[in-house]
This record gives sequence, C-alpha cells and structure tokens, in this order.
Amino acid sequence: MRVLVAEDEVVLADSIAEGLRLQSLAVDTAYDGDAALRRLAVNSYDVLVLDRDLPVVHGDDVCRAVVNAGWEVRMLMLTASGGITDRVAGLALGADDYLPKPFAFAELVARVRALGRRARPAAPPVLERAGIRLDTSRRQVYRDGHHVPLSRKEFAVLEELLRADGAVVSTEQLLERAWDEHTDPFTGVVRVTVLTLRRKLGPPQVVTTVTGVGYQIP
Repeated sequence: MRVLVAEDEVVLADSIAEGLRLQSLAVDTAYDGDAALRRLAVNSYDVLVLDRDLPVVHGDDVCRAVVNAGWEVRMLMLTASGGITDRVAGLALGADDYLPKPFAFAELVARVRALGRRARPAAPPVLERAGIRLDTSRRQVYRDGHHVPLSRKEFAVLEELLRADGAVVSTEQLLERAWDEHTDPFTGVVRVTVLTLRRKLGPPQVVTTVTGVGYQIP
C-alpha cells in the first residue's frame, strides 16, 4: 500500500511517515498543498493523509482538486478542529474519513489500512496461498505452520504477491506499491528483496520468476 502524508508540521509529518513505514507501507511526504498536488499528479497513491490547514494550497482546495481530477485515492483528513460542523464540512468536500488532532497513532494506522482496503479490491485480513499464511493486522507470516520473520520490505512484497492471487506482479508494480518515490527504479532492490524473501521462506521455492514480466506465487 502506498500513502502520501501531506502535513505542514514537519516533525509530525515525518513521525507519521516513519510510523507507517514500520507497518510495511510505502510512504511519501509533502509539507504544503502545492507539493501534495504535484506528487498526486505523478504517483499513484492508495491513501492521502491530508492536513486541512496546509500552507500554499489549503487542504480544502487539495481535497477539491483530488475530487475534480478523479484521482482514485482515499482521503483521511486531519485537523485541529474536531467539532461536528468541521467534520461534516471536511466530509462534504470529498474526504473519506476525518481524524481530529491530537490522535492515537494506532487509530490512524487502523483508519489508513481501512481506507487502503477500499482503494483496491478488498482482500481478507489473512492471506493464504501455497502453504503461506500472512496476517496483515499482526504483521506475521507463517510457512507450513512455522513463523517466518521478515523485514518490512519483504513483508510488503509478499503481501503484494499474495494479493495477486496467482497472477504475475511486475517489478514496476512492486516498486510502486512497496517503495517510496525516492527509490531509484534502476536499482536491483526488488530482485534483492525477492531473493532474501525466497531464502527466508525456505524450500521448496514458492516465489517464481516470470522472465521479462515479474514474479508470482502460482
């Protein structure tokens, strides 16, 4: 899942982003509304965490622009104004959810994941295939009943492969879903991550390479 955090309080934005990355999400940040719109125009995001009081371009205008452009991104609006009137106004602009500050980070994560499930075809919280069991909420993976400790990126790649339900996932798709915009697309980061994922899952090999196309768990 790929998330854009648009928040002008740099420390808060970076803290949210790092916390979401620890949940195996790919996260980019923008510190004003104009930067958020520029990233939204070139990247495909599942969820936008949007501070309502952004500088340069106000959060309300960002929200309107997203709706008018028809971008398929779910929006979680953050604001210091938690009154009913403010919440109704934010939702009326086109936001999918609303979270007043201060908030519990666990709730933010839960809301982002819920919106992410709505951004793409729904997937069960536990994904199973070829003897692999991946629990998205607990971030745990088992192979034939044995726990497999994975890094954040390995977990994210495995989740995308399991979500594909046997279909091939391209290297470009994995980069888009599991890494942020600062990743060099010409590096071998996906190939290396798949190699370490295979090693940790153990024999027999379940992640196969489709030459010139991508990877799959058939």
